[in-house]
Amino acid sequence: MRKVKLFGLLVIPAMFTVGCSDDQDVTPSADLSASTAALATGNGAPSGSHYNLNIIGVSKGKTATMDGNSGHRIFVSLEGNTKILLAEGDTYQVLDANGTDSNGAKFQLPNPDPDNDGITEYSVWARALGKPGGSSTMSTCAYDPMSGEDVCSTESLVSVRSKGKSSFTNVSKDLLYIYADLDNDGDTERYPLFDDRLEDYYWSYDNNGLKILQLRFYEMATNVN
Repeated sequence: MRKVKLFGLLVIPAMFTVGCSDDQDVTPSADLSASTAALATGNGAPSGSHYNLNIIGVSKGKTATMDGNSGHRIFVSLEGNTKILLAEGDTYQVLDANGTDSNGAKFQLPNPDPDNDGITEYSVWARALGKPGGSSTMSTCAYDPMSGEDVCSTESLVSVRSKGKSSFTNVSKDLLYIYADLDNDGDTERYPLFDDRLEDYYWSYDNNGLKILQLRFYEMATNVN
């Protein structure tokens, strides 16, 4: 059994509320501008095509088989931890929508930063929806073959569903990288998703009553340096 080694959590408060939008499938381009798109939607998110993914908290576990589909939702436990396994691919796709069973959920997405230069090839934006009062903490994790342990990033996405108008926040740094001191030299290193120094990447989703976390994947770059 693998042991989990946590290097700490950087809590980033977020205030979110409900809004509506059109969902559009996109395939990320290899040639993206490093500049941020103009925020013209009124909800804090960039304008333009995007892939939408809803992470839905449920109080009762699902029993139906939910693999092999391209739906835009993943079911997670309303209370407690859910593992969302991550697979590398050219497009965004839900491979297993049921995160409430022992296998966890599975989501496919492209390599965000193959050169690890801190300039992403796409960006992720997030907001929390549903009844006010819930919150969640989402951390990017992977297996470290050198130590034989799982490691989770010091940068985590903390989402809180509070009252009032909600806005999207750019969470690319939180969800597309692992920040950890794996060589124990006192300095934190950066590992993008699917970096070959780590294996079996996943999102660890700790839910405290959040009904919906909405993620949007945009064909635009983010500088995380």
